[in-house]
This record gives sequence, C-alpha cells and structure tokens, in this order.
Amino acid sequence: MFLHNPWKKLKTINIKGIYFRISTKIQNLFANSHMKHYSDEWVQQWCQENGWTDLFEERSNNYWAFPPGGVMPEPIPVQVLRTIKAKHGLTCEERFWSIFAVGTTMVAGLIAYIFRCPLPIVAAFAFNAVTVAQLEVEDAY
Repeated sequence: MFLHNPWKKLKTINIKGIYFRISTKIQNLFANSHMKHYSDEWVQQWCQENGWTDLFEERSNNYWAFPPGGVMPEPIPVQVLRTIKAKHGLTCEERFWSIFAVGTTMVAGLIAYIFRCPLPIVAAFAFNAVTVAQLEVEDAY
C-alpha cells in the first residue's frame, strides 16, 4: 500500500507529440503573465485584523473586499498594499525570479568567458531587464 504517490502532483502536457510531466506549481509559475506582488495570505490577514470581509482578487494584484459595515466591496487601499509589501518583503514568485535572473547571469558570464563571446551576456541582460520590469509594483489606481 502506497502512503504517498509522487506522481499525483505532476501534470502531463503534450508539446508537439512529446509528453512531459511537470509539477503544477511550476506550470502555474510560468503560466501567469503577471507576477504576484502580494501573497493572498498577507492580504487576508490584514482584512481579518481590520474587519474587512469576503476578500477577492479582481485581477492580478488588485484586491477587493467589503469594509467594516459596508454593503458594497471596495478596493483595498494602495497605501495598505504598500504597507503589507514593506512589512513582508518579496513573495515566493518574486524570490524565484530574482534568484533565477542572478543564476542566468552567472551561467551567461561563465559561457561568455569560456567561448570568448559576449552574446550570452547580452541575452542575460535582456532577460534581466524583463525580469526587473516584472518586479516593479504597479498601482492599479
């Protein structure tokens, strides 16, 4: 009898006739076009502490909830989201992409040194530029 099935968390995808088994966490990480800058648990905790109810995410990084005594949902104030971000720091997704960007740069530097070619560093710079742009927190309103 199996106590734990390691294949249960893997999802099979088909790319041009080749089947791959990937973790659903990794798939979700690459499937989202927008980086999550706030953890749902952080915002939910703030809502519970301040009496806001029925939290939902309208779109990426845009949270709405019912304020205390309110009958209509309102967006969580930007100042509150900034405070939450300052208190907790980077989300897991932001940390992953930051570490991945640094690793990519190190590998590109090593390849550029070995092959005496600057193109890997140029590619790493382009990748890092996109990553840093995604790390920027945009205010919805």
